Amino acid sequence: MTFTLADDLAVALVLAHEADLISIDRYRAQDLDVQLKPDRTQVTDADTRVEHVIRQHLAEARPEDAILGEEFGAGTTAHDTGRRWIIDPIDGTSNFVRGVPIWGALISLAIDGIPQVGVVSIPAMGKRWWAATGHGAWAQEGEGEARRISVSAIDDLSDATISYNSLKHWDQAGRLDQLIDLSRAVRRTRAFGDLWPYMLLAEGAIDIVAEFDLKPWDIAALVPIVREAGGRFTDADGGEALHTGSAVATNGPLHDELLQRLTT
Repeated sequence: MTFTLADDLAVALVLAHEADLISIDRYRAQDLDVQLKPDRTQVTDADTRVEHVIRQHLAEARPEDAILGEEFGAGTTAHDTGRRWIIDPIDGTSNFVRGVPIWGALISLAIDGIPQVGVVSIPAMGKRWWAATGHGAWAQEGEGEARRISVSAIDDLSDATISYNSLKHWDQAGRLDQLIDLSRAVRRTRAFGDLWPYMLLAEGAIDIVAEFDLKPWDIAALVPIVREAGGRFTDADGGEALHTGSAVATNGPLHDELLQRLTT
């Protein structure tokens, strides 16, 4: 069966709604079960439950599609259709555990390795964003009307705001000097981290997001939203791969200069 991107986006939005119902019910729960994974990152009963429910839904709605999820890895299908759902059930688990509201579900469909559908949902903030290639980028707050979003028009780095994830990750990537250089070149630096800054970029509230120490499920859902909002999204070397561990998202006019500063 052939599905349109609009069909797939509709599925992704349902998945986000299901994810939100589970995660918000466990947010700040006194009996929240928190474990450490082998990489020393945290996982909760909400993370695993959300991903389990999403996988169950996709097994029914898109049985021939592959799945890559943070908690349960890569699923297998009988046929290689080039379609893979990439899921982070709760991006920002550390925030979730500590009671910081910047966390949420990242749901993406990549076709032949390129993310074409993306949904980002932050239920503790009551906001959701989504996009599919050729269908624009959209945001909704609570039960309000969906509105189309777009990036800023700032074209001078000295007027720009940049968000990064942490000094530690930039240092580990050997790019701390470049971050310091950028901090001197831009108007403002902020370290929002996780999924939210990319949505601020897509809405035109900030102009650059650059991060290191990322996995494919941290990135995939963000790509269509940024691009459909008029921005650019690459890794730190200007490539398109989801597996290089870095992400650079901008409003577009600032992208080439930013990449140049990151690679010199």
